Amino acid sequence: MAKEVSKIVKLQVRGGAANPSPPVGPALGAAGVNIMEFCKQFNARTQEKQGKVVPVVITVFADKSFEFVIKTAPAAVQLLEASKKKKGSGEPNRTKVGSVSWDQIKTIAEDKMADLNAFSVDSAMMMIAGTARSMGLTVKGGTAPQKK
Repeated sequence: MAKEVSKIVKLQVRGGAANPSPPVGPALGAAGVNIMEFCKQFNARTQEKQGKVVPVVITVFADKSFEFVIKTAPAAVQLLEASKKKKGSGEPNRTKVGSVSWDQIKTIAEDKMADLNAFSVDSAMMMIAGTARSMGLTVKGGTAPQKK
C-alpha cells in the first residue's frame, strides 16, 4: 500500500554541500524530516555535481520518512557557465552581457530535456534560447531550429 504524503519540499542546494544550516535545516525541520539523514544521502548522490546548484524535490510521508528526486541544474545557471559570466543583465532588453552559441544551447537543451515540457530537442532549444535572451545573452552562430 502507498504511503500517505504529508508535504512536498522543493529546494536548490549546491551538490555535495548540503548541511543543516538554512535553507535546508528550517525547511526540512518544519516538515519533521531527519535533517542529517537527508544531508548524508543528498551529498552521497550529488558527489559528481560538486559545487553546482542542484534542484531537489523532497517528498515527506506521514511517518516522517522521505524520498527525494534530484533534477538537472537550472537553465540560467548552465547558461551563465557556458557564457563564462557571473550574472545576467539588469536590463536585458538594452544591455547585453555576453553570448552563447547554438551548439551550447543544444547541449543544455539535451541535458535538461527530462525536466522540460518539450517533445523535441528543437522546441527545448527555443525555450533555452528564450531564457538566454531574457538574461541579456545574445545567441550567435548557426541557425535557429525552424518551427514546424
